[in-house]
Amino acid sequence: MGVPIKSARVSGIVKNRTGADNLNSLDQPLLKHALAPPDRRRDPRHSVHVQIELREVGNDVPIRMKTTDLSRGGCYVELMTTLSVGTCVTATLWLNECSVRLKGRVVTSHPQFGNGIKFLEVEGDGGKALAQYLEGINGHPA
Repeated sequence: MGVPIKSARVSGIVKNRTGADNLNSLDQPLLKHALAPPDRRRDPRHSVHVQIELREVGNDVPIRMKTTDLSRGGCYVELMTTLSVGTCVTATLWLNECSVRLKGRVVTSHPQFGNGIKFLEVEGDGGKALAQYLEGINGHPA
């Protein structure tokens, strides 16, 4: 016959008589959400493959690839040889029949996988073209 364990519920954590904390299984998703870093993105991401050409500032050699995610504020590109965080780039996105030129900065780097690029400045009517393209995408943000 087992001895009942006295416990007190404190904010989704069960304190047992030894003082150890046990997470209530119902509270785990809430805790996971509470501990997750805040999403710094201002704009919704869309999973979309768009042709993009990047050039490091001061380097005329283009790097051509496709995006995996795209938003009004940035994109993610797959690259085996990634760029360093903080690298400034110029880029051209090809959206249907329109090319959008912009300046950006590398904000994430995952070696042998890819880079996150934050858009800093979009030339001319490129911001409007990008917004219209994203509004026309079928499906939901990533």
